[in-house]
Amino acid sequence: MNFPLYIAKRYVRSKSSQNAVNIINFITFLVIVIGSAALFIVLSGFAGLKTFSLSFTNSFDPELKALPATGKFFEITPEQEKQLNEVDGLAYYSKEIEEKVYLEHRGKNHIAYIKGIDSNYVKAIKVDSILYLGEWTINEQQVVSGIGIANILGVTINQFRSPLQIYAVKPGTGSISQQVGARSLYNQLPMVIGGVYAVEADLDNKYVFADLPLVQVLLEKNDSQISGINFKLNEGANAENTRQTIKAVLGESIILKNREELNSTLYKMLNTENLATYLIFTLVLIIALFNVVGAIIMMILDKQQNSKTLYSFGTTIKELRSIYFVQGILVTSLGGIIGVLLGSLLIWSQVAFGWLRITPSLAYPVEFKIMNVFLVLATIVVLGIIASKIASSRINKKLISLS
Repeated sequence: MNFPLYIAKRYVRSKSSQNAVNIINFITFLVIVIGSAALFIVLSGFAGLKTFSLSFTNSFDPELKALPATGKFFEITPEQEKQLNEVDGLAYYSKEIEEKVYLEHRGKNHIAYIKGIDSNYVKAIKVDSILYLGEWTINEQQVVSGIGIANILGVTINQFRSPLQIYAVKPGTGSISQQVGARSLYNQLPMVIGGVYAVEADLDNKYVFADLPLVQVLLEKNDSQISGINFKLNEGANAENTRQTIKAVLGESIILKNREELNSTLYKMLNTENLATYLIFTLVLIIALFNVVGAIIMMILDKQQNSKTLYSFGTTIKELRSIYFVQGILVTSLGGIIGVLLGSLLIWSQVAFGWLRITPSLAYPVEFKIMNVFLVLATIVVLGIIASKIASSRINKKLISLS
């Protein structure tokens, strides 16, 4: 067995004859356990918040989306659609057209976006799972709107006698002021709300989902003009290869974006917050691990006579330093493992029972990630190595001779 490791393990298990040293060692170990548990819990909490925040955008964002490289719209030909159907790794694709419109109902009005979708939309994006009221019914007479829009306009589902009025500005040239008074300034479309979705305030106030051909007529676009294509990939498909194939089919008129690229600002904000939190708690751990330096130095002084005896038997100064260096690593590593285990139990209990709640119906979101386990343990071990190295370097011939 490695000699420094053998002695270090004995020192870890043994108690000092001085009670003050035992208390200091216990407090040091407790600080490591609490610090590592706190870091793991915070990282798991931010992982849960990130997933929770992204779940809102994932309700509307596909795995991959084609958008026009310039302008608002682009065209897709029947030949391109046929080629998309043959793309390996592509499960479904759905065409859409989106534009800002003016909504009116019984004197109340609101500006929102109308999104014309085809029948594959619910296969490419599971928006029907966010349905709050009514049915996901989209046809020539009915649309689905956000609950915020329904509340603002005071409109209910299946209100056939008093439908929602949708106005879209007609495309054209010249300034609007030149056309003031003309009845043809807007295209009007009366529609009945068949269902209402609910996600979060901004999205609930933003969209009205309608039939794609109907919206194309409203916006005076032909049946090949769209503003986006949503793609759902097969399970286990090579995302990059599929992306390149789709890009080759659609050409340079479009750009392809995945969910992270569609919400780049949100992802950057969440990742920055996560990194900042990790750095702050790591700083706390650095301060806490000064206790390790102090505890090892106290142990060195307490075992000074033992060190002199080992030195007399031929143990070198380097080996004596290794004993206390290994001891420090064992203490910090064991404390880190216990802390992560305690943190994991707390996270598991929150996932299972939701004892900490934001609202009476919503538990605080947390997520157990194996990556966080390795990150916390790696942080503790690295900091422990630094602290142990600093403390063990105090051993020299002068210190041994003083005993």
